[in-house]
Amino acid sequence: MKKILFICLISILVLSACGQKETKENHEGHEDHIAHLANGDIQETTASTDVLPTFLDNQSEDMQLVYQAAAKAHDVLKWIPCYCGCGDSAGHKDNFNCFVQEIKENGEVVWDDHGTRCAACLETAVTSIKMVQEGKSLVEIRNTIDEAYKEGYAAPTKTPMPS
Repeated sequence: MKKILFICLISILVLSACGQKETKENHEGHEDHIAHLANGDIQETTASTDVLPTFLDNQSEDMQLVYQAAAKAHDVLKWIPCYCGCGDSAGHKDNFNCFVQEIKENGEVVWDDHGTRCAACLETAVTSIKMVQEGKSLVEIRNTIDEAYKEGYAAPTKTPMPS
């Protein structure tokens, strides 16, 4: 049953990530918390990981769940590279940055909308989080992701290997 749900979730995420466009009108009145980066990404700051950014308002509930799970999985995703090219285009260091730029000391979260447009980012995060739930080690997760994306994808982010 879990495998079926996982496959359905991945399918929904991939489909919802394709073709979704962010509009500036969605952010009127939030300009002080939203940054539009040169690479096209939008970053928005919220009070915590429990408060999702407004750029997710028009996204599917599944997309919102992935973002919330990714934000809470920093200790895992900081060890997992992304293979979509965002290391070069956006300066991302790991898969976590596809969803969250940083979590500040005061708990505020700087979210990044990059993951809303990238199936590789979504699949990497979902697979990594699922493998943690299955009891896999960080090294096992990293090796699985590296193997899955070794051909046909961009160079990985410069993410250190977990020990």
